[in-house]
Amino acid sequence: MIQIGDKIDTDFSLNIIRNGEEKQVTFNELLDKPAIVSVYMRNNTGGCDKQNKSLAEHADWFDDKGYNLIAISKDTCGSHKNYAEKLDINYTLASDPDFKFAEATDSVVEKKMYGKTFNAPSRSAFIIDTDGTVLGIIEKVNTKAHAEELKELIESIK
Repeated sequence: MIQIGDKIDTDFSLNIIRNGEEKQVTFNELLDKPAIVSVYMRNNTGGCDKQNKSLAEHADWFDDKGYNLIAISKDTCGSHKNYAEKLDINYTLASDPDFKFAEATDSVVEKKMYGKTFNAPSRSAFIIDTDGTVLGIIEKVNTKAHAEELKELIESIK
């Protein structure tokens, strides 16, 4: 996994849902201010729903502190649009079926489910400055208290 102080490659494209609108952007375009990127596996699953509900409840706090809040999974933008409406999400949802962000942060890990082994992004979070420098990392997200752990991390950075 990438380390604090390292720079990530920000020159890759993602499809995003922001304010109900779908568009394609380079990751660099999402860094008009420092960003919090929360990685989750899939919409409409127990832990991922808890993770995103926690973020949605505190999204204004992150915005007031000057951060773009981005949640990223392999789901399509169509799924993200419905998911945003269902959970009242007012931050950016990014679709990354090819794990481009996970590759940029070296956070693809081996997972096991139902006896099968596969590679997928770790459930982690990153605080990234406008130039791509990693300012903070949560290697294993606490789904129930994700916003609180991010707030703590942000306060420790400043």
